Amino acid sequence: MEPLSPAFTIDLRRLTVLREVQRRGSLARTAEALHLTPSAVSQQLAALARDLGVPLTERDGRGIRLTGQARVLLAHADVIAAQLERAHADLAAYGEGGRGSVTVGCFSSGILGLLPTALRALRERLPRLRVDVVEAEPPDLFTALDGGQVDVAVAVDFAAAPPHTDPRYTRTDLLTDILDVALPPDHPLAGRSEVPLRELARDPWIVGSGSSCCGAVTRSVCAAAGFTPEIRHAVNDWAALAGLVEAGQGIALVPRLVRSLYVHRALALRPAEGEPPSRNVFVAVRAGAEGDPVLAAVREELSRSAADLGVGVGERG
Repeated sequence: MEPLSPAFTIDLRRLTVLREVQRRGSLARTAEALHLTPSAVSQQLAALARDLGVPLTERDGRGIRLTGQARVLLAHADVIAAQLERAHADLAAYGEGGRGSVTVGCFSSGILGLLPTALRALRERLPRLRVDVVEAEPPDLFTALDGGQVDVAVAVDFAAAPPHTDPRYTRTDLLTDILDVALPPDHPLAGRSEVPLRELARDPWIVGSGSSCCGAVTRSVCAAAGFTPEIRHAVNDWAALAGLVEAGQGIALVPRLVRSLYVHRALALRPAEGEPPSRNVFVAVRAGAEGDPVLAAVREELSRSAADLGVGVGERG
């Protein structure tokens, strides 16, 4: 390596690649997330290392690991990214505001139960603002947020989501979404006012994919109840899941955010006995962007929408 120059510069695109390697843990997963080839990722890292004059990766068996210098740089990368977002927010606040476009990334049940009220309010509040919505979940949602493809991320806390302490994001908790048990109408427990989850250990289950937030939450809820569910059907679509439950093909946990889909269905929705299973829903923007007046308006309307949902979806107090 060349000695570290006191006048070195950093290509922010290459810094983004390094941040994604830290998040994903391998060149292959980073390449997939950024829609690059592993060779291109490796070249970006090598170029950044040459620019800085320090090694950023080292061999670790058949893979790589980040060096101590890379981790020092990454600590500064979070600060750099946040400061750039603050500059963007200050420029937006200086101008007229309320025009342009914003992209909101959100999980499917949030799009169904949380976004419509917020979007209607935004249309009245900022009629010149274009709001685009994309369905996405962690970790891809936060890769898109980091890369600027998404401006606001609405997500659920689970293993694939970033921790509360992640300095790359400014986050606000929106609500606690309770999960109810969906049972076929002729199920022996359908007449109960509350359903003990442990008594469902021998039933077939309808569960979302393991990478989805609801699929992951359902698996963890069953594990906490003391059993591993027999997954008969893997379904991520809420209407399709309702149809399978209605047809007697299994049971499922259903978030109250989508309960409007089940009003006219011939199935039984019952709360779980004891402490209800739930998931935390939050909104996040890139650190430093919280001062952007448009993003602030989006976050405010999402918070109002969450507060107005009423009985069944608990507001965080």
